[in-house]
Amino acid sequence: MVDDEEEEEDEEPTLKYARWGGGSLELFAKDTASAIAVCAKYTVLGTHNGAVFVHTPEGQLVKRYRPHSAMVNALSVDSTCDFVASASMDGRVAIQSISTTEAHVFDMQRPMRGVALEPHYGKRSTRQFAHGGLAGSLVLSEKGWLGQKDVTLFSGEGPVWAVEWRGTFIAWASDAGVRIYDTATSQRITYISRAEGSPRADLFKCSLHWRDDRTLFIAWADVVKVAVVRERDSRRAVPGLPSATEVFVEVTAIFQLDCMVSGIAACGTAGDFLVLAYPVEDDSDEDDDDQDDKTAASPQRQVGSRPELRIISRDGEELSSDAISLRNYERYQCRDYSLCPAADGQSFLVVSPEDVVVARTRDESDHILWLIEMRRYEEALHALEKSGLEAVGGFDAANVGKRYLEFLVDGGEYEKAAETCPKILGINAKMWEDWVFLFADKGRFETIIPYVPTHDPQLSRLALLATIRAWPHDIYNVSAVILAIKGQLERSPKSHLLMRSISELYVMNRQPGKALPYLLQLQDPHVFTLIREHNLFTDIQNQALQLIEFDEELRRQDNQDEALRTDCSHGTAIELLVDHTHSIPIPRVISQLQDQRRFLFKYLDALFDKDPHLAFDYSDLQVDLYAEYNQDKLVDFLRASNYYNLERAYKICDARDLVPEMVFLLGRMGDNKRALNLIIERLGDVQRAIEFAKEQNDNDLWEDLLRYSETKPRFIRGLLENVGAEIDPIRLIRRIQNGLEIPGLKPALIKILQDYNLQISLIEGCKSILYSDCRSLALSLHKSQTSGFLWTSETKDSATNEPVFPHFNGGAVPSSLPFGVRFLSGPAYSGTSAFPSLAAAAGGDASFSLSAIAPVTQRDQLVAAALLASLRDDADDGGEGVDGRGAVRREMEEKVAAVGELRERLKEERERSRRRGAAVRVDV
Repeated sequence: MVDDEEEEEDEEPTLKYARWGGGSLELFAKDTASAIAVCAKYTVLGTHNGAVFVHTPEGQLVKRYRPHSAMVNALSVDSTCDFVASASMDGRVAIQSISTTEAHVFDMQRPMRGVALEPHYGKRSTRQFAHGGLAGSLVLSEKGWLGQKDVTLFSGEGPVWAVEWRGTFIAWASDAGVRIYDTATSQRITYISRAEGSPRADLFKCSLHWRDDRTLFIAWADVVKVAVVRERDSRRAVPGLPSATEVFVEVTAIFQLDCMVSGIAACGTAGDFLVLAYPVEDDSDEDDDDQDDKTAASPQRQVGSRPELRIISRDGEELSSDAISLRNYERYQCRDYSLCPAADGQSFLVVSPEDVVVARTRDESDHILWLIEMRRYEEALHALEKSGLEAVGGFDAANVGKRYLEFLVDGGEYEKAAETCPKILGINAKMWEDWVFLFADKGRFETIIPYVPTHDPQLSRLALLATIRAWPHDIYNVSAVILAIKGQLERSPKSHLLMRSISELYVMNRQPGKALPYLLQLQDPHVFTLIREHNLFTDIQNQALQLIEFDEELRRQDNQDEALRTDCSHGTAIELLVDHTHSIPIPRVISQLQDQRRFLFKYLDALFDKDPHLAFDYSDLQVDLYAEYNQDKLVDFLRASNYYNLERAYKICDARDLVPEMVFLLGRMGDNKRALNLIIERLGDVQRAIEFAKEQNDNDLWEDLLRYSETKPRFIRGLLENVGAEIDPIRLIRRIQNGLEIPGLKPALIKILQDYNLQISLIEGCKSILYSDCRSLALSLHKSQTSGFLWTSETKDSATNEPVFPHFNGGAVPSSLPFGVRFLSGPAYSGTSAFPSLAAAAGGDASFSLSAIAPVTQRDQLVAAALLASLRDDADDGGEGVDGRGAVRREMEEKVAAVGELRERLKEERERSRRRGAAVRVDV
């Protein structure tokens, strides 16, 4: 028994565990978990109080809302990771968007136990979801024309306990068993009965899990079944059978477990599965007295068992079993736990009402750390070398090797430790020195002597390097030392210490270019810094391949260095070559990389990223390389470059069956019909065909597209939904054949009408704005053209620049004052008037009377206004003692009244003039 226990303890675990979210989730403060669902972006938890908590995969809270007043029994998240459906004991199904405020609540009147969203719910206009509960019916609901449309898929076998939707298949569990419905054919395709003698369904829930689109795991109580949806052999099909018989379900495995199952999930790719096991005690051996005592005692809550995670092979063999430490597990029963695989496929969430634990599969790093923990250092070294990792958890090969040697020495295995030293210590002279002294201290000097290297490392060479670094180079002849080291290198060409010494001497001697070959052999990561600091670009013209290979090796060794991977997508060496093409000619680099097509592709790709015109001479080669190494970027290159041969590029794409690229090339060559045919026949992309026809702006191309779409409902709908200025919808609708069934035709036609109504509304609005602007501008223009201006004694003729009234010198006011009013269009009026009151006000001897020359028209208003202004000025200049001042004022008041009347008549005249387009010109 002791040996067995030790053997079990030494067995490496398959999974590792940690509390999800650090074990401090907010929902456990005042609530308990009752349901879980995951997607690529979020992990969603439902609670007993009807709340829903949305977290990141790491456990950070994103959103919280409470759509229910009772316990959440089931959750479902669509593939867009935006919509969450929840089913509750309050009889409601709530669908809530995570990123928006969109929410829908459906009251089903009976407690709900299962809900499943259509996988692409957020992308579909139908918005389908399946749900069921204690009402005993599985209902498929979708968005209809007049509201929510419900279709009962099945009923009559007791409550629906679970619903799962994958692809086109909906699986649900009722009291009788599990059924599967195919939404593609609208048919139920199988019935898998529940095992005989199964315990109550409400105490031991059914767990459904789709491993893939065709494989369903069913775990109910202590039985696990594996069901596979298969295609029926068409050669064996019976003529006349409906299409639903093209698929059938085969139960490939049935397992009877020694525990109850709270959840099930696929584990790995070999067909194994993971179950959340709830152990149950066998009461058959208990005494009758004990049973009587229990019966007589007051009823107490049964103490719960600790749940376990078990990995079971496809053959039913238990591969591992781990007891899970969940908070207060003794309070809960089998139905209170859930198991849900995470989106990454490598971890699993175990949910209890008060805790969430994440179980992850162990990787190579975990394996090495476990070996170190078990002090199995030799195995750890082999695993570390095999993994290619530099270090794991702070342990590198040297550290593990040192621990291994210490373990052997402490165990008295001196011979094995000495034998292992060369492999672990390598060329590290300092470590060799330490371990030689250690063996000497232990009295085992003779044990390690046979394994101490006599060359590489040599202390003299190590001392040489230390001396070169410590001594100032001006106290000895650097060139002579270089010559001496060269002689040593001829005898020991692979000596790292000698190469390091001579490279440092060359740098000291201001000959860094000669140090480059040695640094490259040493794989010194600082070689690129040396090249840039000393501008050694001409020195590496013929070492392009060696630089790139060295850089690739560095990247392979430092594959854990995030900065290296993000800062240099093409590699440091290639970036250096591309940044200095003036010193490192492109043809010379390409000639060195001809036999290394992957390096050649990276180099030309980097040139293209920097400037698409740098390597235009090699455009045909780039097409071939992109087609081989980066097909996603090929179309970008084809669009950006104009230097490649179209026919050759098309042949390359055709050989590799690159349809989008072939379409682009045919369009550039002008063979639009072939391009459109490729889009239609090979891609089957309606939107792309429409966009291609728009780009080409060819009526014949539109005609070909319409002709092809006449018998294709999907294409007709796509054209209707994307109809625009390029195509008349009537032209398309008339081509639709009678009796052709087109899904979604009604929404497409409604959208067309709505778009046209919107266009008409916009046009009418623009028309009103234009009319208003035109009217305003026309009135302004008419006013400017028909308004008059007054001539005075200071007014000059615009043609001669002479005064209009040359005889008026600004002295005494003449008895006759010439003035006039002129309009921009129409006749001009002018004249003189006698003003006896004005003369009297001025103190003159002249006697004259006020009279109007022109007939009473709109010009009278202007004349009267001018006269009134003159009279006012003259009256004010006459002094307060003038006898005629009162008469002048009375005459002014009369003229003001006349001006008011003339103003009204002028408005009417202007309106008539505007209508007939005539202009009036008045001169007085």
